[in-house]
Amino acid sequence: MALCTKKRPPEEERRARANDREYNEKFQYASNCIKTSKYNIVTFLPVNLFEQFQEVANTYFLFLLILQLIPQISSLSWFTTIVPLALVLTITAVKDATDDYFRHKSDNQVNNRQSQVLISGILQQEQWMNVRVGDIIKLENNQFVAADLLLLSSSEPHGLCYIETAELDGETNMKVRQAIPVTSELGDINKLAKFDGEVICEPPNNKLDKFSGTLYWKENKFPLSNQNMLLRGCVLRNTEWCFGLVIFAGPDTKLMQNSGRTKFKRTSIDRLMNTLVLWIFGFLVCMGVILAIGNAIWEYEVGARFQVYLPWDEAVDSAFFSGFLSFWSYIIILNTVVPISLYVSVEVIRLGHSYFINWDKKMYCVKKRTPAEARTTTLNEELGQVEYIFSDKTGTLTQNIMIFNKCSIYGRSYGDVFDVLGHKAELGERPEPIDFSFNPLADKKFLFWDPSLLEAVKMGDPHTHEFFRLLSLCHTVMSEEKNEGELYYKAQSPDEGALVTAARNFGFVFRSRTPKTITVHEMGKAITYQLLAILDFNNIRKRMSVIVRNPEGKIRLYCKGADTILLERLHPSNQELLNTTMDHLNEYAGDGLRTLVLAYKDLEEEYYEEWAERRLRASLAQDSREDRLASVYEEVENDMMLLGATAIEDKLQQGVPETIALLTLANIKIWVLTGDKQETAVNIGYSCKMLTDDMTEVFIVTGHTVLEVREELRKAREKMMESSRTVGNGFSYQEKLSSSKLTSVLEAIAGEYALVINGHSLAHALEADMELEFLETACACKAVICCRVTPLQKAQVVELVKKYKKAVTLAIGDGANDVSMIKTAHIGVGISGQEGIQAVLASDYSFSQFKFLQRLLLVHGRWSYLRMCKFLCYFFYKNFAFTMVHFWFGFFCGFSAQTVYDQYFITLYNIVYTSLPVLAMGVFDQDVPEQRSMEYPKLYEPGQLNLLFNKREFFICIAQGIYTSVLMFFIPYGVFAEATRDDGTQLADYQSFAVTVATSLVIVVSVQIGLDTGYWTAINHFFIWGSLAVYFAILFAMHSKGLFEMFPNQFRFVGNAQNTLAQPTVWFTIVLTTVVCIMPVVAFRFLKLDLKPELSDTVRYTQLVRKKQKAQHRCMRRVGRTGSRRSGYAFSHQEGFGELIMSGKNMRLSSLALSSFTTRSSSSWIETLRRKKSDSASSPSGGAEKPLKG
Repeated sequence: MALCTKKRPPEEERRARANDREYNEKFQYASNCIKTSKYNIVTFLPVNLFEQFQEVANTYFLFLLILQLIPQISSLSWFTTIVPLALVLTITAVKDATDDYFRHKSDNQVNNRQSQVLISGILQQEQWMNVRVGDIIKLENNQFVAADLLLLSSSEPHGLCYIETAELDGETNMKVRQAIPVTSELGDINKLAKFDGEVICEPPNNKLDKFSGTLYWKENKFPLSNQNMLLRGCVLRNTEWCFGLVIFAGPDTKLMQNSGRTKFKRTSIDRLMNTLVLWIFGFLVCMGVILAIGNAIWEYEVGARFQVYLPWDEAVDSAFFSGFLSFWSYIIILNTVVPISLYVSVEVIRLGHSYFINWDKKMYCVKKRTPAEARTTTLNEELGQVEYIFSDKTGTLTQNIMIFNKCSIYGRSYGDVFDVLGHKAELGERPEPIDFSFNPLADKKFLFWDPSLLEAVKMGDPHTHEFFRLLSLCHTVMSEEKNEGELYYKAQSPDEGALVTAARNFGFVFRSRTPKTITVHEMGKAITYQLLAILDFNNIRKRMSVIVRNPEGKIRLYCKGADTILLERLHPSNQELLNTTMDHLNEYAGDGLRTLVLAYKDLEEEYYEEWAERRLRASLAQDSREDRLASVYEEVENDMMLLGATAIEDKLQQGVPETIALLTLANIKIWVLTGDKQETAVNIGYSCKMLTDDMTEVFIVTGHTVLEVREELRKAREKMMESSRTVGNGFSYQEKLSSSKLTSVLEAIAGEYALVINGHSLAHALEADMELEFLETACACKAVICCRVTPLQKAQVVELVKKYKKAVTLAIGDGANDVSMIKTAHIGVGISGQEGIQAVLASDYSFSQFKFLQRLLLVHGRWSYLRMCKFLCYFFYKNFAFTMVHFWFGFFCGFSAQTVYDQYFITLYNIVYTSLPVLAMGVFDQDVPEQRSMEYPKLYEPGQLNLLFNKREFFICIAQGIYTSVLMFFIPYGVFAEATRDDGTQLADYQSFAVTVATSLVIVVSVQIGLDTGYWTAINHFFIWGSLAVYFAILFAMHSKGLFEMFPNQFRFVGNAQNTLAQPTVWFTIVLTTVVCIMPVVAFRFLKLDLKPELSDTVRYTQLVRKKQKAQHRCMRRVGRTGSRRSGYAFSHQEGFGELIMSGKNMRLSSLALSSFTTRSSSSWIETLRRKKSDSASSPSGGAEKPLKG
């Protein structure tokens, strides 16, 4: 395993010589052994403990344990700390060991896979871990690729082979790779054994789609690209065998280079807890100092008189030193204000919440058999605090199932169907689709309704034929023919598959391809084109071209791409046709369709030969190869002739409008970041109810320069402010801004606005001197749509909001281009859709449909936040109530660090007596049922405002805990001062007092958690009453004769519990203490419920009212259907439901509840708090001119 971790000097370039291990070993390249495990048998214990003690809490408790081992300062046995600490360390170690065991198992399974390696001219079976750089490997069909290989030869003609890259990018469609011609003939083992070529290439990196290198062999050099490489993790498909030269092995492979650790994300509650724990520790030190000073004074003034029978320890020589030791003793005793069980309980609760998400059948997609998955357990409560959602469009809001819908060919638009009166027919009123039976190779699933396009094809219209010829040639689709006439297309994108399928049905059938040819059946006649070059698509070029030679010897370039790119590269003679086609493009985009422009260019033989030579030189360049190739491509893709345009429909996913409407009602702002053109994105925005006709205005920013963008943003802000001066929704503009001195005036505007911004404008808006203006404008809008954005811009937008807004962000997407956005946001959600699983692998949560997001946030997220907040409030309360009793007792025991409770009670209080009830509440509690959470989205807002657990709530819990501790100590102390037993003897003794206080404490905190529990289950009942029963069982057992006989030195007080609890006075004291502790809490909650109820209280109340009035309402139910507007989209829901939600009519409060709610003026309490939150936030730039938080 040493080879797996061997460190090597950084590489500037990689040199690998075939069949020469001695030469390659000089460079100390990594072997093919991989290691993802962290420990082995020897290192596990020390390394794991070292890692665990990196946690401040664990180190703190270890420090306390060491203090407890010092007899001069410890008044508690060491096991009171070591038992919980050992328990936590053991649980964590077992979890880590289990995880690492599976990593070891996976590593061994992979490293011990067998591969055929050519050694000394003979193919030998070798384990993967023994493969070295420079080895030649033979792969057979359906085998995994062992390392990053340069493809040398294969069983297919021209050195072709087919691979599946699901492990790399999640895409299951086949891709083609090709050996360079000079090595494609090396299929014989004897020839391969003599092969001594040397590859010089780029050093190891994580770029899956790029490779740059050169093969030197027989005094010639040959360029190498990604098309010649087989990467580790791929699977060989439909290829009998192939040979490859190992270039990168083990940790240097691109697969392993991409397996870096994702940035660790922490929730706002985690960060707050860390701050609070530091405060508590400071409070603990203050209490220790007070009691230490008290001890020094008491020893000096009083204790000196008792030296005869209460002498100081030998090491103590003064009252000051006694106080110093007392300080450390009290630090030990009072440390339970932050028990170690807090951290364990938090993790258990989060794990439980994660399982609820995984098990939720309402988030299970039956069609894809895909459940929702919580891929992390640390962020659940933050799902209840989201304020901004950043969403991809294609495949996230839409289905990413593309349908060829319309097209424009030489100025004529096809795809619309008209009735006899000349009106455009809607989808449901259309006649039967076109009959493609004339074409035996047609795809029966393909539907098209405009018969005029098929007529144009049959009549031999040259432009129409050239249009479909381009679609059948300009692509990278792979064709597979399982049976005669049964064609299956494997496309890298759904768009490309839809276009090639359309050409297939209209008589231009792409049949097969080789590296140098493409065979197409044109109207039944097989024609083979010579493929001269493929100018591939990328995110910068946004177009793809092929150069082919037809059977007549004519060379033509065919190109398809985005309109913004292609229209600039047309010949000036196309102007009239361009204007007509642009009108069609705008019409298609207005219908929400995805558009591409098609063009061609004839090339002279001499020009092509010269251009091909320049392309070869650019491909051989060692530096800036990509830029040089792009420049050569740019040169030939000019002065093209316009042919037409295509329009593809990408249907909305089911439930998207309802989901967006609900999330908007929950005060969540949704930003769509898409690569589509502006018109398409805006239309989808209207379709999914992000944009509505009721909006005051939709601002569109399209400036090409910094000044233009700044001016457009300024005008948008001015219009919003001007509108707010005239429309105030019941408030004057000045009233709204009266408390917003440091807050942007835009945060208080009236009316609803939306912002649409293009990619080139966004590039300027994200510059340092304008980003605040853009953010101010965007955050004042209800919806934001960014069009034509790159993956990097998506991440930059998310980072901008994270940087300046104190708000939780969520990014959701389905493709590899969304990964950076998903990783940047506080919470990343991956959609398991048509674009592979890279987004899912990078995400924190995943599911298959966008509509599940509403349930993830409004149900699971809100409940998780509620449960965690209630858990923390109660946890701090019960531990302060428990611990502060020692503080008060210190004033009555000479500050001697004597504990009130028995040491076994101290050990078991947080582990046994009070752990399970609070866990049950933290895992199962809910304020309203899930249906009400969805019906009343405003219930989500307290999480956004962080109302349920913050510094104020923390101090309230602490105050309640201290109040309880005062009563818990002084009521029994006052009673015991005068009380007697039944036989007249004095009741007051230390053990009886300890039992009384401990019993009172357990009962009080049990009653309190009963009050805090909003949703009772059998588990809650069992844990609460069971914990009480366990307390009494252990209490009586520890004071039993049997334990005394077994451990006489440990359990000396035989029968004390039985005798104490047999006294009526003791039970009166316990009941009195419980009532006095609990009644103020009950009274306060009743008053609060009556005078200022929360929205959840009102929802519960309306639920009760609704049940009573249910019988009366039955006869009033409406029957019948309402009309709805027709839509160009095939929604699987009733049109208009989204508008209903947006109008707020779904907030179905009964008249009684509604009037009660409004008359108490509590409906605006959240808005009041939101304005207060706005007041306290300062400008991100540090001044008062451009503050952002609202």
